[in-house]
Amino acid sequence: MDSPTPSMPRLPDDATGLRSGTLSSWFITLLVISAASPLSVVAGGFPIGMMLGNGAGTPALVVLALLLLLMFAAGYTAMGTCVTSAGGFYAMISRGVGGAAGGAAAFIAILGSLTLQFGLYGLLGEVVSESLRTQFDLSVPWWLVAVAAIASVAYFGFHQIDFSAKILACFVVAEYAFVLLLDVLILRRGGAHGIEFSSFQPAALSAGNPSIGILFCFAAFIGFEATTIYSEEAKDPKRSIPIATYSALILVGCFYSFSLWCLVIGTGAERVQETITGLSDPTNFLYLLSDTYAGQPLTLLLRGMFIVSIYAGLIAFHNSTARYFYSMGRERLLPRRLGCTHPQYKSPHVASLLQTVLCLVVVLLFAVFKADPVLHLFSWLSNIATVCLLLLMIATAAAVIVFFRRDAHSYSTFRIFWMPLAAMVGLCFVFALAVPNFQVLTGASQALSWALLALLPCAGFAGWAAALRLKSIDPVAYATLGHDRK
Repeated sequence: MDSPTPSMPRLPDDATGLRSGTLSSWFITLLVISAASPLSVVAGGFPIGMMLGNGAGTPALVVLALLLLLMFAAGYTAMGTCVTSAGGFYAMISRGVGGAAGGAAAFIAILGSLTLQFGLYGLLGEVVSESLRTQFDLSVPWWLVAVAAIASVAYFGFHQIDFSAKILACFVVAEYAFVLLLDVLILRRGGAHGIEFSSFQPAALSAGNPSIGILFCFAAFIGFEATTIYSEEAKDPKRSIPIATYSALILVGCFYSFSLWCLVIGTGAERVQETITGLSDPTNFLYLLSDTYAGQPLTLLLRGMFIVSIYAGLIAFHNSTARYFYSMGRERLLPRRLGCTHPQYKSPHVASLLQTVLCLVVVLLFAVFKADPVLHLFSWLSNIATVCLLLLMIATAAAVIVFFRRDAHSYSTFRIFWMPLAAMVGLCFVFALAVPNFQVLTGASQALSWALLALLPCAGFAGWAAALRLKSIDPVAYATLGHDRK
């Protein structure tokens, strides 16, 4: 068990405390599923992954990714019951490996969360702008749409977290309902050549380029790890966090695998990659099948829900990123003002405003330089988030093993050693695939790809330096990095 450490000096509780006892496991699950943006992934990310990866074998790759993440979740949720902090990954790494490593993890986590938000604003802006142009003959620049979205997301982030969760609940249920309706219609008509299971055969796994395919699968699960970030606001964190983590992983993973299998059946396993490649825009693959098996009305609904899915993801990521900033400010890795909460809503309003400003600056910069909101802003920056997540999960798996070596807290060795170890090995393998294939993922030049990847060690070094600076000026505060706040 961790040795007792003195409490670090803090601002008054009414200025720093989050609104505890607010979120049930169901609400946390909704927040996490929304961050995964399931419809936007099925409609936008996976068609590209199937085209560049292994086509009809993608549903099986999703299952493999899910199994690896469930192994990771075994130790992750065990430690989550022992570490109650809005710091998430960085709190666990601080407690397991040390404050300096935790500081590095904190900055890498912020980098990943922010770059994903930047990219999603570009994607949302372009999709809405194109829809307004084609449906209503209105010409609205993508960046203006993005700015409007930033303002509205900031409003949700400023208010109570359960208010955001209720809004997201409506979005998530609608996303699942419309896609599953299309799935059922495809199965009901027997697809292109009847219902078959070739997607789950070993030959399908090795077809094409599975290395690229598995990376897209892991990118699709980004956001599941946010469950621990809400532990301070959970009604019963020791129960809610494990339930929410497993529920989110299983719901999202099964939804992805089942829906992709249905899409493969709708096209025919042997024609999936050919069909997607032949489209002017790969993201129209879902709509092509909707036109074929359901008709124009459902296609229009799916197009609308695609926009809603991206927007819901932005609300969820805004909330989780604000809590990272808040936790880092409270523990003095960043200015302490970020560790304040709103006197009425108990939301991390200062941290929320900071990331709102950052999103606004990045969107306007890309607009000024006339960069493409999808090919540049979204493709370049969202893939940085994938690599950040992989690196953080590897470090967290190691932290779990070290943390429980001191005190097993009644957990089995299988759960707190062998499962995290197996997950760490698997995640290292996936990370080793991501780095050399980063240029393919982003579509950027080789030089730019390496420059984007260089952001990770830069962020890690900045966080490590911030932690060591804190250690030199306040050893007590450094010693309490990642410690419980509830």
